[in-house]
Amino acid sequence: MADIAPLSAAQLRACCSPDQFSFETTATLDDHPGDLGQARAMEALQFGLSMGHTDYHVFVLGEAGSGKHATTFRLLRERAATEPVPPDLCYLHNFDEPLHPRLLTLPAGRGTALRAEMQTFIRDLGPAIEGALGSDPHTERIEALQAAHKSREDTALRELGQQCNAEGISLLQTPDGFVFAPSAEEGVMAPEVFDALPDSEREAIESRVAEWSDRLEDLLNEFPGWRKSLREALVRAENEALTPAVSHLMRDMRARHADLPEVLAFFDAVVKDVLDYAVDGIVLDEDDDDADTDDSGRFSRYQVKLLVDHSASTGAPIVFENNPGYGNLIGRVEHVVQQGAQVSHFNLIRAGALHRANGGYLVVDAERLLTQPFAWEGLKRTLRSSEIRIEPPAEAQGWSGSLTLEPQAVPCGLKVVMIGDRDLYYTLMEHDPDFAELFKVAADFDDDLPRSPENEQQYARLLAMLARSAKLLPLHRSAVARLVEEGARIAEDAARLSLQTRLLADLMREADHFARLAQCERVERGHIEAALAARARRSNRYPTRVREAMLDGTTLIATSGTRAGQINGLVVIELAGERFGHPMRISATVRLGEGDVVDIEREAELGGAIHSKGVLILSAFLAARYARHQPLSLSASLVFEQSYAPVEGDSASLAELCALLSSLTQLPIEQRLAITGSVNQFGEVQVIGGVNEKIEGFFDLCSARGLDGTQGVVIPAVSVRHLMLREDVVEAAREGRFHIYPVSTVDEAMEVLTGVPAGEPDSKGVMPRGSLNHKVASVLADMTAARHAYADGDGDGRRRRRGTH
Repeated sequence: MADIAPLSAAQLRACCSPDQFSFETTATLDDHPGDLGQARAMEALQFGLSMGHTDYHVFVLGEAGSGKHATTFRLLRERAATEPVPPDLCYLHNFDEPLHPRLLTLPAGRGTALRAEMQTFIRDLGPAIEGALGSDPHTERIEALQAAHKSREDTALRELGQQCNAEGISLLQTPDGFVFAPSAEEGVMAPEVFDALPDSEREAIESRVAEWSDRLEDLLNEFPGWRKSLREALVRAENEALTPAVSHLMRDMRARHADLPEVLAFFDAVVKDVLDYAVDGIVLDEDDDDADTDDSGRFSRYQVKLLVDHSASTGAPIVFENNPGYGNLIGRVEHVVQQGAQVSHFNLIRAGALHRANGGYLVVDAERLLTQPFAWEGLKRTLRSSEIRIEPPAEAQGWSGSLTLEPQAVPCGLKVVMIGDRDLYYTLMEHDPDFAELFKVAADFDDDLPRSPENEQQYARLLAMLARSAKLLPLHRSAVARLVEEGARIAEDAARLSLQTRLLADLMREADHFARLAQCERVERGHIEAALAARARRSNRYPTRVREAMLDGTTLIATSGTRAGQINGLVVIELAGERFGHPMRISATVRLGEGDVVDIEREAELGGAIHSKGVLILSAFLAARYARHQPLSLSASLVFEQSYAPVEGDSASLAELCALLSSLTQLPIEQRLAITGSVNQFGEVQVIGGVNEKIEGFFDLCSARGLDGTQGVVIPAVSVRHLMLREDVVEAAREGRFHIYPVSTVDEAMEVLTGVPAGEPDSKGVMPRGSLNHKVASVLADMTAARHAYADGDGDGRRRRRGTH
């Protein structure tokens, strides 16, 4: 056996002693602010939020559950509380262009007051108009104007009739209008009398009738001018009657808003509109009960659409849009159906998250935003133009759309904070030039922090904060110590602590449940252990079935004996957030060939690119070490036995190389051992992931079959720092029933697996006889000789054997 000692029990798990904590429970600890280990991310956030330039928006990136949401919102709340409240946003009816509602910005809280005042104005307007126009003085004035006009017309017609009568012509009024007829002493001349007159006399009468007809026409042509004068007089009369009434309704409003010129201009426009429509005879009375809600009513145009109300706000707004669709971000104009047609008006304008966050901060989930049609383009368009323009997506994309309202754009001044994972951030940076221009600050949250006594104390404060925020029982220091250990396991590094606060908080909630069931007043280590054990039981159906298949022989895995070309590799499977490891047989076969190492997984389209890369490295290693001066004359095949699912990763490349060397030399490999690790072209063993789960998976199988004190796992030496094994595995190692061997090279791995020394070359590069490397070199030399002999045949199928090198 090679002189590679197994790891001690202390090296398999970096334990945390409760005695290092001076507190009894976390009830006496102050909360940690939640930014433990996030100094870089906090600095980036502070910088991005304080930058006043419009294109310095912030992208917060990190793994799910790293606390980036909570930390971001905490920092935003601290900043927003010291910043001014933005103005209220209102829309008003545009009396000049009804399809383009006007924007009105008001100091915070003034929008609510103005809206209420205009509702009161609308309620009182109808009665005020009726009272002004129905008053006795106004009625008498109107009647006098109309009577004077009628008298003027009647007098003119009467005088014209008297004048024509003096010449024997009568002016008659018929249903079809005025006509002239010759008259006699007894009245209007009968037609038969007129026809009996001499021609000369008839012609004279007809001439006078034509003359008086012209004079009548001239008189009638003056009537429209007289009627226009009447209308103007009526307008003046109604204006003089209405103006005091309407002005009286607005007198107090004008005084309260005297400091806002735009509001005063709106009042003037309302008064003008009231007078114009009253004179035109539009019905102005509305049912008071419907005045506030009847959008089709005449008075609804005088309402104030309060788009964003900051009357109850303190500081700048912070808006998190959970459903960042286009309309929810940009806003929209809604429609109602009237008489079978869709109609809209300014009171149906709805604010988007950008309106509500204007003057403050908008927080959106990047993935949700990007999955919504048109939403990402709409947000970029808003940030580039610095204005929020409500328009249907079709119009925003340049497509033709139906006629609708086009509200005046709102000047945009806010900071956008997008939150997402790293892959999404780097994808946007690579494929969307606009993203790099608009989001120039990245706040990258770390997944873990160095494990030190000081940081463990701060970690305890973080756990205390998580417990309080979730209203959990206080944690005993033994529970804190166990959570510190679990934090290191989650980080997959005994020298680091995970900052995946979501995972820690979930475990604490489950432990709190067990503590309450036991009627305890605090959570102790045993409750943490119970929660972990219960979690393992809930998710162990699949790993249990896998292990049962190995125990009953359905899946062939040996844990005793030796076998050439066969080795126990280790894999990790993740299902529903839970990971478990188990052994998998890897076999290798070698034959005469041209240096090809066939990856059967890849040929079957089950192997991923990284796994295939690992297999190619094996070929490079063999050629570089053993065939530098001769062709590599073998053909090998590697396969994961009884594997029917995709295989990815290079953590089995060390096992594959060892199986290949064993098959090549026919040196048997101890089946009581499993191995994991990747390898480079120089034969150095490299770090892998999931080392704890892999070891525990093989341990569980060996334990089920019975530990005999010889079983164990070979791991990369560089992965020793990542060990945070279960306590039952550590206890078995302490008692000498299970072993973990660290190796740094392929040679060390083969020595552990075969018990044969690898051998170091002498000054001439010759390996010592009997060593592993000597056997490999000899076999490859024989295969090269055989290949040459096979090639030197005489054409009849026979080949002459040449001497070996």
